[in-house]
Amino acid sequence: MNEEIRVREVQLIDKDGANRGVVPTAQAIEIANQAGLDLVEVAPNVSPPVCKILDYGKFKYQEQKKAAEARKKQKVVEVKEIKLRPMIDDHDYDVKMRAMQRFFEEGDKVKVTLRFRGREMAHQELGVQLLERVKTDAATLAKVEQEPKMEGRQMVMVLAPR
Repeated sequence: MNEEIRVREVQLIDKDGANRGVVPTAQAIEIANQAGLDLVEVAPNVSPPVCKILDYGKFKYQEQKKAAEARKKQKVVEVKEIKLRPMIDDHDYDVKMRAMQRFFEEGDKVKVTLRFRGREMAHQELGVQLLERVKTDAATLAKVEQEPKMEGRQMVMVLAPR
């Protein structure tokens, strides 16, 4: 900004947005001072750098507003968890699938946890079948981010919305 600009020539854009062409830096600073404004480097990586005549305080305020607006529009993706059992009943399964569908519509990921108890560990193929059923039922809404895998006494699969 102003005297901190250390190049010989700059591409000058005046306060109305009109391109003034390549101007010596000292002359550009003088034009800005006459207008009662600042000379601000807006594109330093081009040759010659692009400088604009504007009110620096107002410029900074506008940049802060843009950044705040961008932060407001961001959505934090949460990981929701759905817990199942290998011998889940059809109605209970449908209720869990509706909850999963709601999570996907909100843009959240879903971690499906299938818990085995006692002798159910001997029939892990039932768990694999159930998670395959979940995968096919949710195929239109979600994609598999992490395939089913065993973690101790539970099988875990992560689905992400499409």
